[in-house]
Amino acid sequence: MNHALSTLTVGSEEWRGALVGLLPVRDGEEPWTRAEVDEVTVDLTADRERLTAELLAAGAELSDLLRNSGDGAGDDQADSGSSALEREHELTLVNNTRDLLEQTSHALDRLAAGTFGVCESCGQAIGKARLQAFPRAMLCVTCKQREERR
Repeated sequence: MNHALSTLTVGSEEWRGALVGLLPVRDGEEPWTRAEVDEVTVDLTADRERLTAELLAAGAELSDLLRNSGDGAGDDQADSGSSALEREHELTLVNNTRDLLEQTSHALDRLAAGTFGVCESCGQAIGKARLQAFPRAMLCVTCKQREERR
């Protein structure tokens, strides 16, 4: 954790005030304002709550589908195939929601640690505009492009 933040309570007025001065920006970008940091924090927190609720609901739906998958006595092949496709779709949704939840929690952890906005690959600023558009970003554009080419 950044030393300037280590003695402050996460989420407190003092913490957010100290964080504003520590978040990196790219050349040509304006420094983060308190309102912008608050907006990102509120949005990420709301996303975490929403995704947690979605994950619980999707997990319950998947459990129901798996529980009822053996009740197909007399089902024809089309019904069995449809049920399998529905289970696969629900499993994909659960996995995607879980990944988004992990990314969101990681972004909030980075805010708390004072490392939000620092590329996890090269250590340079990710860019304020990129983070405002996608606050879960962990890589700068250059590193993300490099990762996608692999």
